[in-house]
Amino acid sequence: MERALERVIEHLSRARSVLFVTGAGISAESGIPTYRGIGGLYDGKTTEGGVPIEVALSGSMFRRRPELTWKHLHEIERACRGATFNRAHEVLALFEGCFEHCWVLTQNVDGFHKAAGSKNVIDIHGDIHDLRCTRCAFTERVADYANLQPCPSCPNCGAVVRPDVVLFEELLPPTKVALMERVFARGFDLVFSIGTSSLFPYINGPMLEAVARQRPTVEINPGRTQLSDVVDVRLQMGAVAACEALWAARARWKRG
Repeated sequence: MERALERVIEHLSRARSVLFVTGAGISAESGIPTYRGIGGLYDGKTTEGGVPIEVALSGSMFRRRPELTWKHLHEIERACRGATFNRAHEVLALFEGCFEHCWVLTQNVDGFHKAAGSKNVIDIHGDIHDLRCTRCAFTERVADYANLQPCPSCPNCGAVVRPDVVLFEELLPPTKVALMERVFARGFDLVFSIGTSSLFPYINGPMLEAVARQRPTVEINPGRTQLSDVVDVRLQMGAVAACEALWAARARWKRG
């Protein structure tokens, strides 16, 4: 592991542009449960209504029965309430000031990267704290859902309000896709995958493109993923421990 860390430090010392692609694993150490997986809210079972959680949290279900989708959104938000960003999020925010071009692409909807201080963030799936009306231009940002109705309505027009997140079956927001394309067009000297199984093409794409261009790549994940066999360096550890080690090591070589 020490040798792997040293190799990552070598890559960081030569890089002028860095991309961090993050998933649920980086927020798991903040106490954020996944809805599937070991210890997840819906691990190995369907929802109370007898449908898979992916169906309950789908765009088509929200259009048909918004109250059912909201029921599970409330459950997930309540399970995460009170959690905040961790040291891994903080370190990525610190790295932003160390390179000419440094961005975070995250699948997470918890908003922790921005809360930790990162400014160059593409939260491709949205932020659960941002609400918008399904009919008019009303938007609102909330700290939590404690004071929301079971199925909230717009104070302006009375239509159903929803979180500004990508539900299952829905397309990615065009504005964020355009931003992602602009940011990625120039390429990166170094690409990290942190705490994600990298299942979606737009998540594993930057890593695979870096591999094709023979740019260094790093995976930080305690488990194996479909990218584990193609990356240059694999740190089989949690996000907090890995980011702490990288930041401490970088501070040492920077002083030298």
